[in-house]
Amino acid sequence: MIGIIIPAHNEELYLDSCLRAARAAAADPALNGEAVRITVVLDSCSDNSRAIVERHAAQAGASCAIDYLCVDARNVGVTRAAGARHMLQHGARWLAFTDADTQVSPQWLSRQLRLNVDVVCGTVAVHDWTPHRHDAQLLCRHFHNNYTDADGHRHIHGANLGVSADAYRRAGGFEPLACSEDVALVNALERSGARFAWSAAPRVTTSARCDAKARGGFGDTLLRYAETARAAVEAATTGATARV
Repeated sequence: MIGIIIPAHNEELYLDSCLRAARAAAADPALNGEAVRITVVLDSCSDNSRAIVERHAAQAGASCAIDYLCVDARNVGVTRAAGARHMLQHGARWLAFTDADTQVSPQWLSRQLRLNVDVVCGTVAVHDWTPHRHDAQLLCRHFHNNYTDADGHRHIHGANLGVSADAYRRAGGFEPLACSEDVALVNALERSGARFAWSAAPRVTTSARCDAKARGGFGDTLLRYAETARAAVEAATTGATARV
């Protein structure tokens, strides 16, 4: 069985699209009918996230079970670890992690497994930059000029991470960190001797949200990108003016 773990803290705006995409990946014919379980770990949710998961669980087919856990941690490391532990108890051989504001591709799981390694670190794409309003074009250009969306990259994203159950156990699992829990796990996996693929093949599209759920996560990284891009434009403008 393959497990998909999705942490969520008040993600009603994104969760329906996330689960639709995850269910499509679970139905990929390249998986040859292997069972897939999707678990959403609801962390201190006070919105309609639970109802969205329950609706998808009722619609899921026989080969794709959907359930949820409730935790009260406000901590993504604790949340991912709880989901992983739940999957291991159900006999999952492969753990695939994404985020509630992310849509995985239909071949996301099969492309992870096809790489035949212990750990797959994937890249992310952003197709809608409009949440950043006036900075959208500037941020989009800066991101694409500075982000390596190709095989051999060294990015680490909890939104696009796969690991075998055996390698996860050997590494000790996620630490209870409020951010960079994915980096800590990858570091532990490297120390344990796990075989890696730094691949752009398993595709995901994530949001360019400005209301980052985890301080120091991808949302905050985009805000720093925007600040850097604005500073570069201002410096170029100042330099051009001085030359005149």
